[in-house]
This record gives sequence, C-alpha cells and structure tokens, in this order.
Amino acid sequence: MLNGKRILLVIGGGIAAYKALDLIRRLKERGAAVRCILTKAAQEFVTPLAAGALAGERAFTDLFDPHGEFDVGHIRLARETDLIVVAPATADLMAKMAGGHADDLASTVLLATDRHVLIAPAMNPRMWEHAATRRNLKQLTADGVAVVGPNAGDMAERGEHGLGRMAEPLEIAAAVESLLGAGDAKPLAGKRVVVTSGPTHEPIDPVRYLANRSSGKQGHAIARAAATAGADVILVSGPVNLPDPAGVKTVKVMTAREMLAAVEAALPADVAVFAAAVADWRTAGETKQKIKKGNGSPKLALVENPDILATVAGRKAKRPKLIVGFAAETDDVVAYAKDKRTRKGSDWIVANDVSAETGIMGGDRNKVHLVTASGVESWPDQSKDEVARALVARIAAALGKAPR
Repeated sequence: MLNGKRILLVIGGGIAAYKALDLIRRLKERGAAVRCILTKAAQEFVTPLAAGALAGERAFTDLFDPHGEFDVGHIRLARETDLIVVAPATADLMAKMAGGHADDLASTVLLATDRHVLIAPAMNPRMWEHAATRRNLKQLTADGVAVVGPNAGDMAERGEHGLGRMAEPLEIAAAVESLLGAGDAKPLAGKRVVVTSGPTHEPIDPVRYLANRSSGKQGHAIARAAATAGADVILVSGPVNLPDPAGVKTVKVMTAREMLAAVEAALPADVAVFAAAVADWRTAGETKQKIKKGNGSPKLALVENPDILATVAGRKAKRPKLIVGFAAETDDVVAYAKDKRTRKGSDWIVANDVSAETGIMGGDRNKVHLVTASGVESWPDQSKDEVARALVARIAAALGKAPR
C-alpha cells in the first residue's frame, strides 16, 4: 500500500518510543522506505542502532554531525521524504514545532520541511490536558499538521490512567496510508467481494424471534473498506440499524436460510468475508399466532440452521479464492478460532473476545486475532473501521497467492 513512499520518522523522548520500533516494521512491510531521527531524549529509551537496523540504514541523531551533514544533511532529510511522522510526539516536541524552534536535528528538520507532517502525541494525561499543550495542538493543526491519537489507557506512571497513550503502530500506519493517498491505488479493482453482516432473526411467532447480539458495525465497515479499495462488493445484511454503505450492493435478509441463499446467489466471487452473527438454531415450526402466557412455559423444538461458512468453504464449484470467517468467543478465543478454521475449511478466521466487559459487541472498537495457516496475529485495540482497512489490505496482498 505504501510501495515507493519515503517516510522520515522522528522518534521523541518518551516511554512510547519503544512502539516506534514496531512502527518502522509496519511501514516497511507496506513497502515504505523509512529513515529515522532520534532526539537526545529518545536515545534514553531506544538506541540508534536498533532503529537503524530495522529501517535498513543508519539513524540520525545530531545536528552538528560532520559525517551526517556531509552524507545527507538536515535539509536533504527535510526534503527527501514524502511524509514526516513524529512518534511519539512529546509535549516538548509539540511546543518546539508550534513555536518554530530549531535547536536540534529533529526540530530543525521539522522547520525546514515543506512536506506533510503527522504527529502521534504521547504524554501524561495532565500534560495532554494542560492549556499550553492545547494551545500548541491548536496551532499545529492550524498549520496543517495531521494528528493521530492519543488513546486512553494506563500510563507508565503507577496508578495513572487517561488520555495520552500513543496511538498503536497499526493505527499510525493506517493514518500514513490515508495521508499519502495509498487508497487511491484501488488494490481490489476488478475483484468481487461478498460480505455478510449483522444478526439473523429466526421467528418464534409473529412478534418474537431468536437472534444473536450483533450491530453489524464490523461487517458494514469491511464492506465499505473493500468498496473503497475498488472491489465490486455485495453486502448480505441481516436486520441492522445502519445505513447501507455507499458504493455497495446491499441485499437485506432476515433468517439464516435467506442469508445462505443470498450468498450463493452472489457467487462466484474472489473473496467471501463472513462477519455476520448467524443464529445457530431456529424453531422447528413458527406459530402463526402470538404465543400467550398463562399455560406454562412454551416448549420450543429447535433445529440447527445451515452453516453458511462451512457450506461455502466446502463447495467444489464457485468457491471463493479466499474465505474469511469470524469467531466471536468469550473464552479460549484463539484455541476455538484455530479449531473453527480447520473444522469449517475457512482460509482465515478473525477472532475476538465478545465478553460483556469488552464492550465489543455493539461498540465502535474491536480487538481481534487473525488466525491463518501460518499462525496467529494479535492486532491492537482499534476502531472497527481501522480493523476493516487492515483486513482489506491483507486481503488485497493475499489475492493471487495461496491463502495463508
């Protein structure tokens, strides 16, 4: 997604500097070339050797480094890049940027550049909320500096919690892609993608039904991301309170059997993503009248619904090249997901913990594990849109190869 793009990463002096090393890897795996500048304070947390080894070339540290000025020079560092990323952006670095200071290599390069700048702030919550930091942030955004994060969570200081954690590397990488217009490449152009989303409702009587708790937010986000990437997308949606995604053909269904029929009608496809929370059972026979109270508890005979993931994955004809299932679990999440991938013949499984305390079911954020034949990737907590973009990027990279 970032093939040929040049990123200059300025690493500030905070405990979040360790995440910058992972950010280098995330940018490089997307095809970017990365150069690094470490402030003096950053070197208290990570070494130039570590950053340089991951980036593939020496890291820069000093403004008055004769070798560095002869070899590259701070002006060339400022200009020979498509984007400057400051991560972590400490309160001190933000103040220098807002005030136009240039007393070290990092601040001098930031003042000398005419390229876009993205900052990922990281600091104690009280520092983030301080009036000076708010003024500096307002000035930086007015100057055209883009911002990602910070997030809420525990701080390095014992007992401290609040807004100030640096955005996760995957979030920053997604922001870089957005700023550099990587989505304009349309990596799924010419591909057909089928996505299922939301719950199914299995009627008991005219007013009651069996269902799963699903808002459809993640499935709809995946459909949107696939369409943005250029795919021809068919979204098969159960009943949700969400608008139909733009640029997507939406087929609305109610029951599991209707969803399976709509998916099969949408084939052939290059990719099928089964994000819907399909009810496992339905009643053996729906009554035509409302069941009344007063005669004891009704006896409901249940039968299994068709398994949409297993049915499509097991097809000999019109099987999509890549099938992605979802596993919503409350315990032993990864173990159950691995078993589900093998048992149902899915290429990938996206697994998450939907216990009530996570807030994932119906919420706007998600924390998932991507289970493939190669192993398990645990992604950070991020918005469902960010999960969708990351998954679509992986899908685009995998097409044309044997599913992993």
